[in-house]
Amino acid sequence: MRTLILNGLIVNEQSETEADIYIVNDRIEEIGSNLLGRPADKVIDATNCFVLPGMIDDQVHFREPGLTHKADIAHESRAAVAGGITSYMEMPNVKPPTLDMAALKEKRALAHSKSYANYAFYMGASNENIDVIKTMDTSLACGVKVFMGASTGNLLVDNEAALEAIFRECPILIATHCEDSPMIAANQAAWLKKHNGEASIMAHPVIRNREACYASSSLAVGLAKRMGSRLHVLHLTTAEELALFSAGPVEGKRVTAEACVHHLWFSEKDYETLGNQIKCNPAIKCESDRLAILKAVRDDVIDVIATDHAPHTWEEKQQPYLEAPAGLPLVQHALLTLMSQFERKQLTMTQLVQKICHNPAILYQVKERGFVREGYYADLVVVDPSMTTKPAEQEIYSKCGWSPFSREEFSARITSTFVNGRQVFDGEKIIESNRQPNALEFNRD
Repeated sequence: MRTLILNGLIVNEQSETEADIYIVNDRIEEIGSNLLGRPADKVIDATNCFVLPGMIDDQVHFREPGLTHKADIAHESRAAVAGGITSYMEMPNVKPPTLDMAALKEKRALAHSKSYANYAFYMGASNENIDVIKTMDTSLACGVKVFMGASTGNLLVDNEAALEAIFRECPILIATHCEDSPMIAANQAAWLKKHNGEASIMAHPVIRNREACYASSSLAVGLAKRMGSRLHVLHLTTAEELALFSAGPVEGKRVTAEACVHHLWFSEKDYETLGNQIKCNPAIKCESDRLAILKAVRDDVIDVIATDHAPHTWEEKQQPYLEAPAGLPLVQHALLTLMSQFERKQLTMTQLVQKICHNPAILYQVKERGFVREGYYADLVVVDPSMTTKPAEQEIYSKCGWSPFSREEFSARITSTFVNGRQVFDGEKIIESNRQPNALEFNRD
């Protein structure tokens, strides 16, 4: 298969360059000007469009196995490629949880047969599986996920000795969800006592407050520095937590930080109109926190932007606040929210690409992806900034069938997504016959 993408503005490695891209099979064969004469099976005119490396989303919940009434790999990966995400890293809180190599291999097999995007999976950490973590095949996992709060069952690591052992012995990157569960439980009890046993969504950022986030994040960072761990703290939500991290390029950092698209988009004022649709853990907080996180992205304090895509059915979200599950579907519109941040001059295009493409590839040591380079896999996205996108008028590919962005109009449109050289989304529909994903490979000794 040979494809020519002509006249696009390629955003890559801190530059924007108008050039053509020639794809042969699954690789970028040539980048240059005047490539029109190359033999091609398909030609795409990208005049006045941005051409980006495919987004690498290092935090998704696709719910398979065990929770497929609300999401599954086939549906969510379709939504991902429609949103310009060409590779994802999926979390271990499924049923059964991913706590050993057999479960990890089962998920890889499921993705091989169903996924539309490239894939990788985290090994989960528990109070009991340190021996699995110490001896795991690190070529088969993107990292180890530690829930330091806000999880249940075997995936909640709340034993101090187990936590220290994980940080001391883990052979690859540790990714943490940081909230202090005892503080959250105490906050909820205090709220219910004060309000006669009742709570609405407006209680969410009070119950899951900034103190609970900071207590857990600071514990994780302290452990990583003491043990020499490679730590990536997921979905920061407060201005206070930013002081735990240093500014600068991701290369050479041992402790890194991440923001999620919904925490960059929404603030607590949106609870009134969206309610449980934007209930998530950690909670969306103040407008001042949102702006501080955006600034930290620009200042290279925050290294990665991801989604934390976590769908639930519409019916589940309509339950009373305390019963409604936390999480929202995000992969289909994540890149478009960032294009709107660009249009608002909150982010430059090179900053955007650095945080969603280059840095995830560097951080996780992903082999030959995340950049527009000759010889690399042709994972590419074409975005037209002259068009708009209204989610309310689109097909929602996530199995849950709804989007928290249904009221929005984004200032760009994704017109093509390529995974391994194959066009899997043409701006209107998924091209089913072009599904050919790969398991992500890692440059590890």
